[in-house]
Amino acid sequence: MSTNEKLTVHLAVYDTLADWEVGFVTAHINNGLWHQVPGRFTMQTVSAGLEPIATMGGMRVLPDSAIADLKPENSAMLILPGNDIWPTEAYAPYVEKAREFLDAGVPVAAICGATGALAMAGLLDDREHTSNAAAFLDGLGYKGGELYKEEAAVTDRDLITAGANAPVEFARAIFARLEVYKQPVLDSLYKLYGDQDPAGFYELMSA
Repeated sequence: MSTNEKLTVHLAVYDTLADWEVGFVTAHINNGLWHQVPGRFTMQTVSAGLEPIATMGGMRVLPDSAIADLKPENSAMLILPGNDIWPTEAYAPYVEKAREFLDAGVPVAAICGATGALAMAGLLDDREHTSNAAAFLDGLGYKGGELYKEEAAVTDRDLITAGANAPVEFARAIFARLEVYKQPVLDSLYKLYGDQDPAGFYELMSA
């Protein structure tokens, strides 16, 4: 990954998207503060259609483009937030795009219900992963139970997974995989937001 390359991170948006699970990710990738290479990353939203979607928090989001048109070679990562539509056919386009990304060696990050959708599609059968709880995935009849980890966020090759109660850990894993920050900055960010230690703030101010 060239440090001079302009990279686009794609966020899937759909009705009932769980706002709080990706807010930390989107804000910190988009604003460029403390980035290892300022201006390197940009965020875009993708959806099954181009009409506005309504998040779980009631915000309306107008997608930038259709997920069907998204090519792995034009993306640095696909992020799949939690939602209430993951067990339905409405979520099929996002699962198939995740499969396409993983087959192409481009990272996918899924949290909460999105991990359930990937489990149902067999995408967690051969990768270490986590989710809301082991029982949550076991109830879906998937075959990856032996690879489940009782951790806030797990990275295995090109797949990042996390549970609904771990938005900061999810963000940290994404930042690490994309090399958004140098390690000391990433550690300070987690100290502030994950450990809720004010020392992280002062470390960032001096970065």
